[in-house]
Amino acid sequence: MPTISDPRILVDASTRDDAAVYQLTPDRAIVATVDFFTPVVDDAYDFGRIAAANAFSDVYAMGATPLLALNLVGWPRDTLPYELLGEVLRGGADVAKAAGAFVLGGHSVDDPEPKYGMVAIGEVHPNRIVTLARARPGDALVLTKPIGTGVLTTALKRDLATAAEIAPAVAAMTTLNAGAARAMRATGGGVHAATDVTGFGLLGHLHNMLAASGVSAEVDAAAVPLLPKALELAERGAIPSGTKRNREALAPHVQFDSKVPEPLRVLLFDAQTSGGLLIAVDPERANTLIAALQAEGTPTAGRIGRLSRGVAGTIAVR
Repeated sequence: MPTISDPRILVDASTRDDAAVYQLTPDRAIVATVDFFTPVVDDAYDFGRIAAANAFSDVYAMGATPLLALNLVGWPRDTLPYELLGEVLRGGADVAKAAGAFVLGGHSVDDPEPKYGMVAIGEVHPNRIVTLARARPGDALVLTKPIGTGVLTTALKRDLATAAEIAPAVAAMTTLNAGAARAMRATGGGVHAATDVTGFGLLGHLHNMLAASGVSAEVDAAAVPLLPKALELAERGAIPSGTKRNREALAPHVQFDSKVPEPLRVLLFDAQTSGGLLIAVDPERANTLIAALQAEGTPTAGRIGRLSRGVAGTIAVR
């Protein structure tokens, strides 16, 4: 990526943050992000909802409020009916409506493999941006959704799980992180950093936060919330290629206690889709954040570890 030096650019790709931020006025900034992917479930409507919720997550992770979206579509026009695409777009539109955002257009290409996602645009006060780079030693780590979507959707593709068995994963993936973002704002400045947990997995996104902030972390493996059947299916080998790549890439940065079982280790690296927010919060405000998350009805409000002084980017899993 080119190096850009302009005072209006408040966040760019250099910090691996979830979205770019461009300042318009002293009290207004635009947050912009884009995400799209191939289907992770069989139902077209659910696929659209998941992809849209995933795109808006990057806006919420920055502490912003969604404004609008543009659809991105790759579609095999000669092999899949447009009626099916209509269901995908209907799912995306329903989630955008729930987010209070408008879908104002988009772009499509003929593609042998279906793909869908969104450009998502939001707004935030320049003084209230939440980034990866401001976490502090002593901060508590809080997670707002259970993990395991990669393993569960892979199990579905391999006929190791039924649609009914992955329904909890679909419910989590289609849940907007709007409530989590509101809860972050309710801490009165206690949140120092946040990111959404997606393709790099829980430990991968945590590593990015730690590297950007110059701190290390300890994770309590037993405290990490998991989706039903995720451990069982990981043990049966329903492991996505992205999860395996995450583990290989993070091996130099992660140290496991010998008591952490292998299936749980897999899930901590599992490539997620439309995951929750991973939040670094002042320990004295952690209970306030957890209470706010519970009041918002987020899927989980789990305190899973803490940040510490140490080699930047390193993680000890206990």
